[in-house]
Amino acid sequence: MVEIAPGGTLRIVLGDQCSAGLSALRDLDPAQDVVLMSEVMGECTYVKHHPKKIVLVLSAMRHFARALQARGVQVDYIQLDDPANTGSLRGEMLRAVARHRPAAVVATEAGEWRLTEDMRRWHEASGVETEIRDDDRFLCRIQDFRAWARDRGAFRMETFYRDMRRRYGVLMDDGAPAGGQWNYDPENRKPPSKTIAPPAVPRFEPDEITEAVMALVTRSFPDHFGDADGFAMPVTHRDAAAALQDFVTNRLPLFGDWQDAMKTGESAMYHALISTSLNTGLLSPLEACQAAEAAWRAGLAPLNAVEGFVRQILGWREFVRGVYWLKMPEYGTLNSLEATRPLPALYWTAETRMNCLHQAVGDTRRHAYAHHIQRLMITGNFALLAGLHPDEVDEWYLIVYADAYEWVEMPNVRGMALHADGGIMGSKPYAASGAYINRMSDYCRKCHYDVKLGVGERACPFNALYWDFIARHSARFGQNPRMAMPVRTLAKMEPGRVAALRERAAAFLAAMDAGEAV
Repeated sequence: MVEIAPGGTLRIVLGDQCSAGLSALRDLDPAQDVVLMSEVMGECTYVKHHPKKIVLVLSAMRHFARALQARGVQVDYIQLDDPANTGSLRGEMLRAVARHRPAAVVATEAGEWRLTEDMRRWHEASGVETEIRDDDRFLCRIQDFRAWARDRGAFRMETFYRDMRRRYGVLMDDGAPAGGQWNYDPENRKPPSKTIAPPAVPRFEPDEITEAVMALVTRSFPDHFGDADGFAMPVTHRDAAAALQDFVTNRLPLFGDWQDAMKTGESAMYHALISTSLNTGLLSPLEACQAAEAAWRAGLAPLNAVEGFVRQILGWREFVRGVYWLKMPEYGTLNSLEATRPLPALYWTAETRMNCLHQAVGDTRRHAYAHHIQRLMITGNFALLAGLHPDEVDEWYLIVYADAYEWVEMPNVRGMALHADGGIMGSKPYAASGAYINRMSDYCRKCHYDVKLGVGERACPFNALYWDFIARHSARFGQNPRMAMPVRTLAKMEPGRVAALRERAAAFLAAMDAGEAV
């Protein structure tokens, strides 16, 4: 029987906190304390998460609970289908307090603002002293980011990233960046070659725990986007570490060259696919960075690949979290471009003549994954150009990806993809015409539309939408040094050409809004 000793502590572990070094567990006394882990309907349905994400989180929780029990830790584990389950983390905390009557409750802060705000009031509801500890699995504490951002008129990831490299000594030699420069991004933009054949990513076949979770999720969430079939993600630290090592050995050497490339049938390309493990707590970010650096120092991977990988984790991942906590809750309401169009059905069905969106949404539905260029420059770019409402786009990204949590999803979507934050995350909107997609993918070769055309029924919609976007916002972007060139180009265009492009954009959007095939 799970029970707490007099004077013992109830320690709460959330679904994305499957980490042995979690701050809430740091001074745990197995003789006195109990760990509470709760699968709750509220966290599965506050948005209708992809079933593969729900399987990932619930299976990781059950495996982590079993690992704690193997160490002699008492775990009070509440399953999703327990008839007494209240459906909320607060409700399960209160039930556990009533069962165990602890002297104190200890938890690690949640990743999402809404949940941490609720946790900070738990002591009022329970009548028990509650300590909410920093989540020091991240490499930059929230208060440290606030200090870094203070008094900066604008803050950019590159400056932050360099500070983090210095702080942790990653890819540093005698106080200087390894190789003599900080950033090798210009070397990491090769378009896809017909001859590249990325190696298969490792699959971690479901054990009896995961199979039970898959059945539960399939039964409980039949109307969610995607399904649980074919789930093969790591759900333990051991498997996550194996996935990391497979990437370092087999895909990291070419990751830099092809990290922005897109190819039909290759949803992973040379990417690491460890974001699900990082964001669920199965891997630490420093562990991933050090594994990549070790490969470079051993001569097994080039510096441009390793630096690009490290920048995404030590720089970008930590930076977006910092921005999220610095600007919430107001950040979740920003809509600087005043976008209002509803999310079209094609984001759910993948039924569109635009092959790039068909491929990206289809991959997402099947795998609960798409790599960062598919997210930013296909689904995100279209949402930006079409003026889709940030609230609906935010929710879509949070629903469809297994690695999506609001702290990482919202700044990437509302900031980077949609420029709805007015430039907090990036100094320019990442808007592009079909030419970019054609250069960085093979999608245009088998598309219904002609990427070389701007007007006409067979013209690539991205071309007209791009120039319509620039025209709509030319007054705003004319003063932006990084957007001045397209604004000037538009001003020099023959007026009839501009009118034709904008008419094509309007006709396309009207057809899309009416539910017609586009």
